[in-house]
Amino acid sequence: MIPEKSYDIIVIGAGHAGCEAALAPARMGLKTALFTINIDHIAHLSCNPAIGGLAKGHLVREIDALGGEMALAADRTSIQFKVLNSNKGPAVHGLRAQADKYEYPAYMRRVLQNTDNLEIKQALVESITTDDKGITGIITDTGTFYSAKSVIVTTGTFLNGTIYIGLQHFNGGRLGDPPSKGLSISLAGLGFKLGRMKTGTNPRVDIRSVDLDKFTPQPGDEKPVPFSFRTENINTDQIMCWLARTNENTAKIIMQNLDRSPLYSSTDRMIFGIGPRYCPSIEDKVVKFPEKTSHQVFLEPEARNSNEIYLNGLSTSLPRDVQLMYVRTIEGMEKAEITRPGYGIEYDYAPPTQLSKYLETKLIPGLFFAGQINGTSGYEEAAGQGLIAGINAALKLSGKAMFSPGREEGYIGVMIDDLVTKGVTEPYRLFSSRAEHRLVLRNDNADIRLMEYGRSFGLIDDKTYDTFMFKQEFYKTEKERLNKIYVRPSPETNTKLTDMGTTALQSESSLLQLLRRPEVPYEALTVFTEIPKVLNHISEYFVSEIKYEGYIKKQNEQIEKFKKIEEKAIPPEFDFMKAEGLPLEARQRLNEIKPETLGMASRIQGVTPSDINVLLLLIKKFSN
Repeated sequence: MIPEKSYDIIVIGAGHAGCEAALAPARMGLKTALFTINIDHIAHLSCNPAIGGLAKGHLVREIDALGGEMALAADRTSIQFKVLNSNKGPAVHGLRAQADKYEYPAYMRRVLQNTDNLEIKQALVESITTDDKGITGIITDTGTFYSAKSVIVTTGTFLNGTIYIGLQHFNGGRLGDPPSKGLSISLAGLGFKLGRMKTGTNPRVDIRSVDLDKFTPQPGDEKPVPFSFRTENINTDQIMCWLARTNENTAKIIMQNLDRSPLYSSTDRMIFGIGPRYCPSIEDKVVKFPEKTSHQVFLEPEARNSNEIYLNGLSTSLPRDVQLMYVRTIEGMEKAEITRPGYGIEYDYAPPTQLSKYLETKLIPGLFFAGQINGTSGYEEAAGQGLIAGINAALKLSGKAMFSPGREEGYIGVMIDDLVTKGVTEPYRLFSSRAEHRLVLRNDNADIRLMEYGRSFGLIDDKTYDTFMFKQEFYKTEKERLNKIYVRPSPETNTKLTDMGTTALQSESSLLQLLRRPEVPYEALTVFTEIPKVLNHISEYFVSEIKYEGYIKKQNEQIEKFKKIEEKAIPPEFDFMKAEGLPLEARQRLNEIKPETLGMASRIQGVTPSDINVLLLLIKKFSN
C-alpha cells in the first residue's frame, strides 16, 4: 500500500497524553503527526477543568522538569491556584489549579500548531498496520494509509466508548464526539488483550440559578505557586470556588431511583466495567457509605467568561431528571438549572502488563500505549505517560537507549512501574502513599531529580537550564553563608526568637542551626541577616533540604542499599517457565510480565521474597 505521507512517529489521540506524546519527539527532531477525531477538541478538559492535586501536582512538576508542556499551560490559563496540604510537610504538598476550560486547550493547540516537525490531522484512525519487523503505519476511516516507524496510541475513553445517561445509552468517546470502534478491533486482531473500564463526569449548573451566599467560600492562595520551573510569577485575578454539602434528602432521591441507574438497576443493568475507587459516583457514595448523611460538593467555575459551574463530587450516570431532583435538594441549589448533565462512560483498555517499562508494547516493536488505554485515570497521569512514550519513541528511532525513571527518581517512575508490574483492576490514580521514597520525591526538587534527563533529550532550553544550575549553586552557597553567621544569647536575640515561636538560646548558634528548627521559617531570619530574593521553588528546595537533611540522608542510604537488587538485570532470554525451584504461580506470573530487573520482579503479585532469592541464584547460574 502506498502511503499518502510518511512520518517517523504517529500519535493517535490529542488528549493530554497525546499532546505530550507528540510535542516531545517533534522537539527532538522527529517528523511527527498527531491524529485526532476533532481538531477543535485538542487537550479538551472533559471532566473537571483542574490540573494537579495530591501527588498529581508532583506529576505536573516532573513533566515540566523533563521538558513537557502541561505545567506551563496550567500556569498561563488557570483561574485559581491552591496548595493542598500546605500545613503538612513538603513531601505531601499538592499543587492544584482550576484551569480555564477554554483557554487551556486553546493554549495547547497554539503550542502544537507552532511546533516544528509536527503536523495535526483530523481523521478517525481505524487500524494499525504491521509487518514481521513491527509497526508500518495506520489506516484512517477513509482508507488512507500513513506510514510510520513508530505509533503511540493515546485514545483516552474513545476506544469502543459507550455513554450512559440513565438507561439511555449511545456510542461516544465523550459527549459530542464519536468513539473509535475500528481501532479496538484492530488492537484485538493484533493479539492484545482488552478489558472494560468505566468513569463518569458531573453535572454543570448555571451560576445565576444558585444562591452563592449559602455556600462556604474557597478562595485561592494569596500568593499563587506556579507549576512550571519556567514561570517566575503568576499575576492573575483569581476566581472564587465554593463548598456545599448533600443531605439526607439527596440520598433519598438517589436510592429511590437506583433502578434507573445503568450501574445499579436490578433489571436493566448496563455498566459492568470497573469504575474509579477514589473518584466514586454519587450513587456509589450513597449505596456504599449509608452511614454518611452528607457528602462534599465543590462548586468550581469552568472558565473566567462562563456561567457554568462544575459540581465536583456529584459524578453520576443517573437520568437527567433525577440529577436535577437531587441537585435541588442541596441548600443554595433549590432553583438550580443544569446546563449539562453528568454521564457515565464505559470504554476499552489494554492491561498495561503488556508493556515494557518504556511503555512500548512487548508484542509489537515500535508500538507504544499511553494514558487511559493503560487503565489509568486523570489528566496528569495521562500526560506523564504520553511524555515518556513520546521521548522513548524518539530515542528508539535515533538509535539511543530508551528511558524510564526509577521509583526513587519520580512519581512518573512509580506510576509506570506499578502499571507494568502489577497491572490494574480499576482505574489507576496516583497517590503519594504509592511511593516508598516520598521524602526525596517532593514538588520543590523535581528539577533536581529529572531536569538533566530533559536536557539530554534536547527538551530543556538554555534559560531554564541556567536557572536549574543556579538553584544547585544557591543551595551550596547559602548553606555555607548561614553556617558562618552566629548569634549569641542576649535579651534582644532571645526576644526575637520567642517572637518567632521558638525557644531562647542558651549558647551561640549559627543561623543554619536555627533554620533546622521546625518552627523557624527561612524568612524569619531577616531579623539577623538579609535573605536573598529568589524564585519560590528555589527557596522552598533550600529550606526542605536543610530542615529534613537527616531524614533525607537516611532515605538516600536506603535507596542505595536496595539499588543493588533493584537494578540487577534479568537476561532477556531467561526462560521463567524452566526456572526450577520456583513455584508454578511465580513462574507463570514472571513469564507473563517478563520483568527486566529483580526489582520489578519483586513487585509482581504472586512473587514472594523467597522466590526472589531463588531467582537471584538462578540468574547468576544462567549468566555463568
